[in-house]
Amino acid sequence: MAPGGSRGRLRGGLRGRLRARVRAALDGVEHLAGGLATAVLALVALAWLVVTAVACLAGVGLLLVPSALRMLRAVADRERARLSRWAAPLAAAGPAPRTLRAAAGDPVVRREALWLPLHATMGLLLGLAGVTLPLSVVRDGAFPLYWQYLPDGEATSSIGFPVVHDLRGSLWVTLIGAGWVVVLLLLEPALAAAQAWPGRRLLAPDPAADTALRIARPTATRAAALDAHAAELRRIERSLHDGTQNRLVAVTVLLGAARRALDRDPSTAAAALDRAQDAAEEALAELRAVVRGILPPVLADRSLPDALSALAAGCPVPCVVDVGPVGPCAASVEATAYYVVAEALTNVARHSGASSVTISVSFSGLSLRVRVTDDGAGGADERAGSGLAGIRGRVEAHDGTFALASPAGGPTTLEVTLPCGS
Repeated sequence: MAPGGSRGRLRGGLRGRLRARVRAALDGVEHLAGGLATAVLALVALAWLVVTAVACLAGVGLLLVPSALRMLRAVADRERARLSRWAAPLAAAGPAPRTLRAAAGDPVVRREALWLPLHATMGLLLGLAGVTLPLSVVRDGAFPLYWQYLPDGEATSSIGFPVVHDLRGSLWVTLIGAGWVVVLLLLEPALAAAQAWPGRRLLAPDPAADTALRIARPTATRAAALDAHAAELRRIERSLHDGTQNRLVAVTVLLGAARRALDRDPSTAAAALDRAQDAAEEALAELRAVVRGILPPVLADRSLPDALSALAAGCPVPCVVDVGPVGPCAASVEATAYYVVAEALTNVARHSGASSVTISVSFSGLSLRVRVTDDGAGGADERAGSGLAGIRGRVEAHDGTFALASPAGGPTTLEVTLPCGS
């Protein structure tokens, strides 16, 4: 093995680890900033709880109990939502109890009441430290650019020394800034994890409730899958009954008319046979359309990006297709993504009055995200029978997520996420 190749791989590995460390540190800054915000809210809620407790001891605080419990639940749910964005989701706890007796018997409230002072103190301090570190990096790193504008005796680093009187001293402060960079890369992820730890331990659902949730979720998913399957069978049956079957009946009638015409007037039999052939070709085209709706052949013959490009080319509204690299997905996931885009484009063409549509697809390794945006009139409602309820059913059958934003006046954005990881 060539020494140069070994050194190149070593440098590449070091660069990869450095990039990963930088990303982790930046993520840590973001997490700590978000935790600092919820820690301030927790401090306000803690103060209100203390005021309520003191008022209750004086016999006049029972009227304040419902508002204090609602504030506690709101802050805890805000922290649950924050933690859910970075790791395993934490379910919201539901409405807060309204009486002191109900709160005392609620284990969720007890855990929230234990979490609140921890986050209001330790979470606040960790958040301040995590946010101060990048500020110190910028302050000391850029010190040579502005030290001469500071008053005498105040030209110091973020830690208070050395006092700078010349350019050489300012360069020493820059070295301190470089040290802050090292501290930031090493400590920021650990600070973020420490700040999140109380919430992860105390705001997670009760184990019994979590077990019930895990049981209920597959049950609901299975029901959604069965409903989607039944709806798909009804769609196929309706297409065959209303379209293909009627065409085939017309072919039978025209062939009978042609047979009778052979005995009476052979010259008219050719016209009847031509009409029968046209009806048979139309029936065949409709049958192919039904088959393509079950599993589009273009998905098997080519790929999902090509299939979506073909859909966009056939849409009467101009479409922009932005599809990134798509990794391996189950055929059912690709078929569902195709169905989502096809149904969305149909709705755009029929109802939106849009002049342009954007289709974007991204693949994260564990999920496939599909977004369809149009500049139409908005006001789309899945309860109005426009096919959106069918999209939701198909997506939820795959344990995916469905989101629709369609304010009056537009634009309309339909976003679907389909899990496809192993």
